[in-house]
Amino acid sequence: MLEKRRTSWQVTRAVWHAMFLHEVLARTTADRFAWFWMLVEPIAMVAIMAALRGVFLSGRHIAGADFIPWLITGLLGFYLFRENLQRSLKAIDANKGLFAYRQVQPVDPVLVRCFLEGMLKSLILVLFVAAGELLGIEMMPSDVLAALYHWWALWCLGLGAALTASALAVLIAEVAHIVQIAIVPLFFISGVILPLNFLPHWVQKYLLWNPIVHGIESLRASFFSSYRMVDGVDMFYFWCWTLSFVALGLMLHTAFARRLKAQ
Repeated sequence: MLEKRRTSWQVTRAVWHAMFLHEVLARTTADRFAWFWMLVEPIAMVAIMAALRGVFLSGRHIAGADFIPWLITGLLGFYLFRENLQRSLKAIDANKGLFAYRQVQPVDPVLVRCFLEGMLKSLILVLFVAAGELLGIEMMPSDVLAALYHWWALWCLGLGAALTASALAVLIAEVAHIVQIAIVPLFFISGVILPLNFLPHWVQKYLLWNPIVHGIESLRASFFSSYRMVDGVDMFYFWCWTLSFVALGLMLHTAFARRLKAQ
């Protein structure tokens, strides 16, 4: 009896499933301390920033939120975007051997890595919320559905940036170095560790050009019901950037698929 021929979607799903299992093993078992570092990085950053706040910002308070939960939500939101972008830069090069199979396209490892990072960072967020509740720190979002939506929105922004940067990094080698360098200033101008309300209005106006600010501020507002966001936060603006990145990334992967496989 002839075997039923699989549809294109079934083939694609099988490719993603196999690549996902491979990425999970590579991400979590290649280093014995992989899980340790995933948790220690945000914990260490929170501890350092809490100490610095006690020295430099002891007299200033964040309107509508405690500093530690406010910092954790901002850090994890930025890390969600950052890991999508950074982990995908080398995704195509790392999986070149798989392109011998015509079912595997250069966009597949990028999508799989972003999905994996979203799952890992979501798990870490849940662990932080649970630990905060056990320690008496109010970490439970005031609006759970809004928090999930804004968390997903930040993941989508990272996905769009990853699709675009991963293709450009193969076509133009210098792009990977530029992205790695740009991550550091992005961290400081995205309102992750310093409340933007503390800055002059004319500075805020320029920082609001950064779509990450809109995502992180909206995420914090969904966690803390009385949190006062910086004036000018607009999720429509955020989604314009996100959808533009996604569209540009998909167009690059489609237009240069052969070059991405060959280079």
